Amino acid sequence: MISSETEQELQLLHLLKQGGGAAHRALYSAYIRHLTAVCSRYVANDEDVKDVLQESFIRIFSQIASFEYRGKGSLKGWLTKVTVNEALKFLNRNNRITFVEMTENELDLHEEPPDIDRIPASAIHSLIRELPDGYRTIFNLYVIENRSHKEIAALLGIKESTSASQLHRAKSMLAAKIRQYNV
Repeated sequence: MISSETEQELQLLHLLKQGGGAAHRALYSAYIRHLTAVCSRYVANDEDVKDVLQESFIRIFSQIASFEYRGKGSLKGWLTKVTVNEALKFLNRNNRITFVEMTENELDLHEEPPDIDRIPASAIHSLIRELPDGYRTIFNLYVIENRSHKEIAALLGIKESTSASQLHRAKSMLAAKIRQYNV
């Protein structure tokens, strides 16, 4: 039995491949909140988020004919991937991603994880957005997008060790922000 979500995705894809503004508006309405949340994990400035989303939708609408449906959630996954790639292009184009190598002493730090039980998800999201662009980018790719350091290194043109060290710094900085929030 086909789920209603799958059926809706298939109907929307059929309309999109036929073309037309109504189908574009329907896709936009169905996914704008999700894609805004995805984009804002990478891009901190709200005006820049709007620009990246506009570029994402241009890319989505121009490439939708070549999209291959692979089951429930594949459309949302593809839209997310396009948006993440556009956010990364934006950060690279504007030289927003900078990486700092860590010393051996910094790499050996083992901190107690902060208590996040009393913090609303929206506050954690805001704290992640406060991280420097490079830290935030690698944190999101590794933690949220489940990319390996090897994949991140290839995607960003950096060493795997740089990805690992930036993730460590991002986690340390985020932990400090969470502890401060809990005070």
